[in-house]
Amino acid sequence: MLTNPMTVHLDTQADLDDAIHALVRIDPRLGPVLETAGMPALRRREPGFSGLAAIVCGQQLSTKAAAAIWGRVSTTFDPFHHDAVKKARADRLGRLGLSAAKIKSLKFIARELSEERLNLDVLAEEDADAAHATLTRLHGIGPWTADIYLLFCLGHGDAWPAGDLAIQEAMRIGLGLKSRPTVKEMQPLAEPWRPLRGAAAHLWWSYYHAIKKREGVIAGTATPAPKKTVKTKKAAKAKSVSNTKGVLNKFRVAKSSAKTAKTALRKTAAKKAGARK
Repeated sequence: MLTNPMTVHLDTQADLDDAIHALVRIDPRLGPVLETAGMPALRRREPGFSGLAAIVCGQQLSTKAAAAIWGRVSTTFDPFHHDAVKKARADRLGRLGLSAAKIKSLKFIARELSEERLNLDVLAEEDADAAHATLTRLHGIGPWTADIYLLFCLGHGDAWPAGDLAIQEAMRIGLGLKSRPTVKEMQPLAEPWRPLRGAAAHLWWSYYHAIKKREGVIAGTATPAPKKTVKTKKAAKAKSVSNTKGVLNKFRVAKSSAKTAKTALRKTAAKKAGARK
């Protein structure tokens, strides 16, 4: 397991572009995936309590319904601060469209922040698995919510939404798997991509959208449809070579403590690591 000698951040589109090119160099299987998907667009949300609260408000709702409820909540509490939510009456929050379960979750998180038992800012620098564990210990924060917060709000380069169905289906097709991988199976499959699993997630979401669009299916994903840019193969290759040399060296430092790949991927990961050297 990576012990966080260095955390990779995806703060800009250039960061994501470099990370994707590095992933393709590390794992050639992702080359055809990138060709089909195109370079994914980076999506970021507001960090802190506001960002986490917005994700909680939108759990298990359509995009339109989630936006409407969050719009009422964020407008009512302006500026949006955990102390205000902690003191708010439950019936007032309920009239904004929040369910009893979501009210309980928001008030719990607000109380943890107010009493300084939780610091959302430090999660950006923690190992992704440790940060994930911190968030899922909070009432009402499940694995998917935790990973989406780490990835979109904090730009954590190694956040891995293993429970996302779109990523699972995309990997089934893109890697030629016999069946859609389970959450448990997703972990070792993504091991070779540390500490860039968050960038890999962006790529798989983009791939999922591309193949479903090709099949004539309108599919919703956790990220918006990426805007593809037209580039010649020569230009793309030149950029890849110039950008990824330094990026790969940086990422190899972070991967040096993660050389113990799990079970069936151990030999494959070792072989690729030897090839890169």
